[in-house]
Amino acid sequence: THAAAWKKMFDDFLIKREKELHEPYKEFTQNDYLAFVDGKPRYNGVASFLESRGISLPWGSPEDSTEKETVCGLGNRKNEAFNEVLKRDGAEVYPSSKKLLFELKEAGIGLGVASSSKNCKAVLEAVNLLHLFGARVDGVVSAELGLKGKPEPDIFTKACELLGANPASSIVVEDAVSGVQAGAKGGFGLTLGIAREENKVELLKNGADFVVTDLEEVNGLEGLNNLFLKFMRK
Repeated sequence: THAAAWKKMFDDFLIKREKELHEPYKEFTQNDYLAFVDGKPRYNGVASFLESRGISLPWGSPEDSTEKETVCGLGNRKNEAFNEVLKRDGAEVYPSSKKLLFELKEAGIGLGVASSSKNCKAVLEAVNLLHLFGARVDGVVSAELGLKGKPEPDIFTKACELLGANPASSIVVEDAVSGVQAGAKGGFGLTLGIAREENKVELLKNGADFVVTDLEEVNGLEGLNNLFLKFMRK
């Protein structure tokens, strides 16, 4: 859902630049999404992609309208597109992820959600999973507390703090390169990568201790414990 919203916003922007500035149009691809946008705070993702294309825009402010050609204006356009898609189509739930969340909750394991997205709460509410998490550190909370976004570990360590947990005794589960980088930087006992985009090598190179393509490969709480004991940092 996020990737589709980013593509719509950036392709429209790039097509407009071709018409007005005669810049050759080169579409926004899934590789662009994974390399420059995925997992990062929204405005940082905009700036990162624009830099990759040699495009310079003023930063602007979060209050910028979607008509403004600033980093924040483009970010707000993306957010508008995302909310339209979420309202129309809902959000996809991975059955294995949901199953593991309920198993962990039942076992009394503290669960926190750490996300760069300001839409985190709305997404979890849409799929009725928000109640499972004892801590939520998302784009809204990060802005309020002045936390740095991924690849810095702030949102993960803050979630641990709210749960009364120690990062060295905790597990980060991430599908974004910036996310596994944050897990490694934060000194977490295990950083588990999920390669949903055939990016296993990139995740391992950037800080994941172990990578699966779907959480069903972990084999539940027992399998997660075994992985933690194997990779935990001394």
